[in-house]
Amino acid sequence: MNPSSDWLTPDWPAPASVRACVTMRAGGVSLAPFDSLNLGDHVEDAPLAVAANRQVLVDALGCRPAWLKQVHSPDVVEADPRQVPTADASWTATPGTACAVLTADCLPALFCDRAGTRVAAAHAGWRGLAGGVLENTVAALGIEPAELLVWLGPAIGPQSFEVGAEVREAFVAVHAEAQRAFVPSANAGKFMADLYALARIRLAASGVTAVYGGGLDTFSDPRFFSYRRAVRTGRFASLGEIPRASLNARLNAVGEP
Repeated sequence: MNPSSDWLTPDWPAPASVRACVTMRAGGVSLAPFDSLNLGDHVEDAPLAVAANRQVLVDALGCRPAWLKQVHSPDVVEADPRQVPTADASWTATPGTACAVLTADCLPALFCDRAGTRVAAAHAGWRGLAGGVLENTVAALGIEPAELLVWLGPAIGPQSFEVGAEVREAFVAVHAEAQRAFVPSANAGKFMADLYALARIRLAASGVTAVYGGGLDTFSDPRFFSYRRAVRTGRFASLGEIPRASLNARLNAVGEP
């Protein structure tokens, strides 16, 4: 990929054979309230505008995104640009295919292995996170957890994400240390939740400790779409890919004496 200068490039020590990016809100053709680079086709934006925006993405990246029908599940599939399966994470070892997830406050997580042979992308709202979507993505990659790298993309921050006690209980019941990811809100019976901390706890329990990213807040950052800021809004994409050029380089290396 050659991400647009307007897009976010993950700050993680991924191998050169892995490329990733996160789109921003600007740079598309959608009208308000989806202005302007909305990539979600399920938010009541004009279909032609979404198609044009997705073409902007393809033209900029030179890959084939594998989209998903996301339903806040823990389900993971192998990425296939020819299909749109119902799942919330995908993985691939196929150069030129980009694993893609759409978010607007939920946590996007990008995965790769240290050898640069596989990538994955997961959509982790609190339901999917509690349901095990990150753990299932680790399992689907079929790589030793110690060999994986994960980057946590733009999500709603702990200063903006108020939840009920039932959300806290869903996490604490599985990992007692999840208590530290919840701070009592000014509103009685409510808590401010840290999705980034919760993701790190779940990943560490799966043996993945090389975790990067975090620190952003889509709710307060106008560069990103935010469902909590405006229910009627668009979606931005987080993508991971092994470029075709990386495959050629590996094949050439194998052929060298």
